[in-house]
Amino acid sequence: MVQEKNPPLNPVRRITVQGSVVNIFLTLVKLGAGIGGQSSAMIADAVHSLSDFATDLVVLLAVSISQKPRDEDHNYGHGKFETLGTLIIGGSLLAVGLGLIFSAAQSILVVLQGGVLPTPGWIAFGAAVVSVGVKEALFQVTRRVGRRLRNQMLQANAWHHRSDALSSVAAMAGIGGAILLGPSFAILDPLAGLGVSAVICWVAWRILRGCLAELAETSVDPQVRQQILTIVEKVDGVADPHNLRARWVGSELALDIHIRVAGTMTVDAGHVIATEVEQELRQSFGDKTMTNIHVEPSK
Repeated sequence: MVQEKNPPLNPVRRITVQGSVVNIFLTLVKLGAGIGGQSSAMIADAVHSLSDFATDLVVLLAVSISQKPRDEDHNYGHGKFETLGTLIIGGSLLAVGLGLIFSAAQSILVVLQGGVLPTPGWIAFGAAVVSVGVKEALFQVTRRVGRRLRNQMLQANAWHHRSDALSSVAAMAGIGGAILLGPSFAILDPLAGLGVSAVICWVAWRILRGCLAELAETSVDPQVRQQILTIVEKVDGVADPHNLRARWVGSELALDIHIRVAGTMTVDAGHVIATEVEQELRQSFGDKTMTNIHVEPSK
């Protein structure tokens, strides 16, 4: 059999590599436009795009580790590395948001103390427009892939793209206002940046909250729990599914559940039913779903 010399990238790696190329391009464009257009907001936005590139590298590293097969040291696989990668993304997003708040507050303080902020040039405005369109498109594509694969790390990275688009919206509004309305309105830039930075911090907290819950072995949410019970109850021969315990290991589901079957049933027949339950769960939650099904006789 002839092996492929260049096997195709899996969807997570492919979209992340594409995003990293875009982020490097935007970083260079924004940095050049910020320096050439004398826009501190655009220079800060370039730093934000650079942080996106850094998180792309984290995603690629975490994916390569999390997709390793189960071994003696990791009986439940390496999915927690995916959670760890998401935690790093959320933390970096929070750091970016707080940094942008500090930067905006400094600019506002300059104006309140009687200072004048420099009026940026049109090249900086153009770079912001390009960034908004590109990063919003990247957000939509990345989030769609992340939802389809139930990959929380990819969805977190998508929100990092969205935060970059939002910061570019703030830069665009501030730069455009300063150019059209004159130096007296240059404070519009940091004011808009302050509001968007608060949104970025809120998104980062949502990401971090989910990661911390998973690392603390928090159970799946009630909707997923009910979905599991409904699937199990529909299997012919199953009665009274109970003692359900379920949690996420990265993007993979691990669960333990007890089911009752007819007391007169043979061990072999009970095993067939348990296997069907397992197959139904894997069909709904993925082939790597980890199940432990305990069969009991009906009372």
